[in-house]
Amino acid sequence: MNDPKSGLNAVAQAAKQAPGKGLPPVHLWHPEHCGEIDIVIRADGVWMHEGSPIGRKELVRLFSTVLRKDPDGYHLVTPVEKLKIQVEDLPFRAVAMTRDGDDLVFTTDVGDEVRASEGDSIVVETDPTTGEPAPRVHVRRDLWARIARPVFYELVEMAEEVDGRLVVRSGGQAFSLGAVT
Repeated sequence: MNDPKSGLNAVAQAAKQAPGKGLPPVHLWHPEHCGEIDIVIRADGVWMHEGSPIGRKELVRLFSTVLRKDPDGYHLVTPVEKLKIQVEDLPFRAVAMTRDGDDLVFTTDVGDEVRASEGDSIVVETDPTTGEPAPRVHVRRDLWARIARPVFYELVEMAEEVDGRLVVRSGGQAFSLGAVT
C-alpha cells in the first residue's frame, strides 16, 4: 500500500487528475484487471476498507469519481490499474432533492447532482413478494443511486395520479413511482 503507483494510492492520484469539478474519463481507460481490493460499498452507502468505514468524506468522493461498472462488476479504475470492489446494492444514495423550475435535482451522498431527465431517469421497481418499492435515479454511465426513503416520500407527496399510477415530472419526462393502491 506504500507504493504510490499501485493500489489505493494510484486510485487517489488518478482521481486527483480530474480538472476542476469534472470527472476523470474512466470510460476511456482500459487497463489490465489487477485483482480485487478489499473495498465494499454497503447497502446503506457506507464505504468500507478492510472491514472499517472510510471516515474521510473527501476520500470517498475521490474514489467515487473513478468508479466504473463493467459487465463483471464494479471497479476502481486508473489509467494503469483496474481493481474490483464489492457493492451490496447500488454505489450511491440520493439523499436530497430540490426543485429547479420544472426539474427535480437529486444530490447523492458523494456530492453528485443529477437532474432527472430522459438520460438520467427515475426508476421504481417493486419487490413482488413484499410490495416494497426500490426507487433509484441514474447518475452517470451505468452507475445509479438508491433514492433514500425520506426523498422517496417527498416524490410521492408531489406526485400526481395518472391512469392509476403516481407520476412525477422532470426534464420534460414523466416518471412512474408505482400504482395507486
